[in-house]
Amino acid sequence: MKNIFLACIALFVITLSSCDNNQKTTKILKESVGKINGLQIVIDNELWNGPVGEIIRERFAAPTDGLPQDEPLFSMRQMTPEAFTGFARTSRLFLHVSLGNEEKVGLNNEVYASPQMGAVVEALTEEGLVKQLEENSDAIINSFKEAEIKERQRRTNIQLLPVPSLVEKMGVTMRLPSAYRFVRENDDFFWLRKNLKSGSTNIIVYQVPLNTIRKDSAIADIIKMRDTTGSSLMPVEEGGLFITEGAYAPYLFETELDGKFTYETKGIWEVKDQYMAGPFVNYAVMDEENDRWLILEGFVYAPSEEKRDLQFELISILKSAALKN
Repeated sequence: MKNIFLACIALFVITLSSCDNNQKTTKILKESVGKINGLQIVIDNELWNGPVGEIIRERFAAPTDGLPQDEPLFSMRQMTPEAFTGFARTSRLFLHVSLGNEEKVGLNNEVYASPQMGAVVEALTEEGLVKQLEENSDAIINSFKEAEIKERQRRTNIQLLPVPSLVEKMGVTMRLPSAYRFVRENDDFFWLRKNLKSGSTNIIVYQVPLNTIRKDSAIADIIKMRDTTGSSLMPVEEGGLFITEGAYAPYLFETELDGKFTYETKGIWEVKDQYMAGPFVNYAVMDEENDRWLILEGFVYAPSEEKRDLQFELISILKSAALKN
């Protein structure tokens, strides 16, 4: 997805209507509710069952990047504007789409509950609503995802795992849930795991020289780096090799982490010649001061579970990283 900064720019070039978040208020808000990546769609039934609903489903329920099976960006629930009252208004994320007297797209923070982010899309005609959603859905989605990252991190912060050795040996802090345990810990490679009912989520941290990843061949270099590290430092029973799945081309994005240029890679890992696979997300953070790429990766092994929210939790953890120079 596009960088959240670009999303904000996109929202400013349209007719933007938003609440003034800096305005002080004495209003007491209820606590918001909802699962991570749950989205309340507020729209009348006729619009929902027509072209407007189709474009909403196409954009907001699009497949999540980097998963082995299709899972939507958001788990959507639709209700009419008349039903959007009382407890229903405490949904943490909502998209309100309606016909009105003007063309309007806006983001509203904490109108009915806290934390909360709502997007309002209004147009004179159905065709106008479709156009507004086509032009602005990427920016809205990025804003929603950024809000959900913050919420996921807030939940993680309730009980953290202290990892002083990560700062001492790798020069990075990270907010890790207390459920994680070390699989391997040495001077140049950290591997932590959280056990699930069936499988696990994992985080690895290591570093490579700056010349390991070149701009003109970044995706190939990252795959080679992953496969080399997985084969040598992550042993698998019966001689299997932990590598990047060759049948699915990984997604590569340029972004920033802790203010530093970063490659974000999403794809599928596998254990060669064994029936083991799952999604991974890899952040290669350019740390020129220390002549290195700091590698932060999360991967999921959960053969009997949906993986979108497991991957999202890993992303929220990795994005909490801060380099200590």
